[in-house]
Amino acid sequence: MPARLRQKSPLAFLQPYLLIAPTLILVLMFNVVPAFRTVNDSLYKPARGLNAAGKPPDYVGVENFRDLFDDSHYMGGRFLRAFRNTIIFALATVCIGVPLGLLLALLLNRRQPLLGLWRFAVFYPSLLPLIGAASIWSFIFSDSIGLANAVLKTFGHPGLNWLGDRNLVLLSIIIVNIWKQAGYFMIFFLAGLQNIPRNIYESSSLDGAGPLEQFAYLTLPLLRRTVLFVVVISFTFAFQTVEQLQALGEGGPADSANLLLYLIFQNISERRNWGYVNAMTIVLIGVVLIFTLSNFLLFERDETNR
Repeated sequence: MPARLRQKSPLAFLQPYLLIAPTLILVLMFNVVPAFRTVNDSLYKPARGLNAAGKPPDYVGVENFRDLFDDSHYMGGRFLRAFRNTIIFALATVCIGVPLGLLLALLLNRRQPLLGLWRFAVFYPSLLPLIGAASIWSFIFSDSIGLANAVLKTFGHPGLNWLGDRNLVLLSIIIVNIWKQAGYFMIFFLAGLQNIPRNIYESSSLDGAGPLEQFAYLTLPLLRRTVLFVVVISFTFAFQTVEQLQALGEGGPADSANLLLYLIFQNISERRNWGYVNAMTIVLIGVVLIFTLSNFLLFERDETNR
């Protein structure tokens, strides 16, 4: 009988499933089940009253979500400020940090003295723990002895209250985040640039293409996948920012620099806000998912049209 007609033994049939079973179990335990639990818990509010601790939560449907988008609600006002700040923070990271990482990669993708040292110096901030990097910048932004105000005072400026002024604190956190992640983005762009054959640039130079034409018509199109990946991870990282806020004013004053994930962290210990915490988590995941899927869909559509 031909081997292809022989019936597989039960063990051979189950072998692939047994191999993926440990990973599948872990994904179910730590991803799928908590996700469904979060969706379910977002539809409930803890019971109120003197003996509320022993009572089951009350089913309220989508009321938690309505409260979050109600500016007059005590939690809705905080949520909308944090949501707006998170969008600004994420867009600034993508629109400034990603091009800066590409620029650094272009500058360091050429022969020059001490090239390895320059690359390490740019990449080093991304190796620092987030809370450590934030503590360094907390000293830099200090009112009296901070380096930033010391530099400003040499030019005759009285200095700025970087972490106490509601109009400056979000900008300060954005600066720290871009400083820390630009070198990380640079590594991906540098790897992409080094995979582009050099003879393409040599041929275009012979045809009269200058550096700007080469960048616009060769480098960027060939880095499309890398750019997509870096944009997605930078946007995702922006929505996961927590640690630096702990050292840079804790989102204050008056939530002027608070971000969505840190707001969840601040309220997770209060029983009355558990429903809102789960609802905010759903909104957070939804925004990141929509952004990621839309980028991939647009990218695939552009690839199909090419």
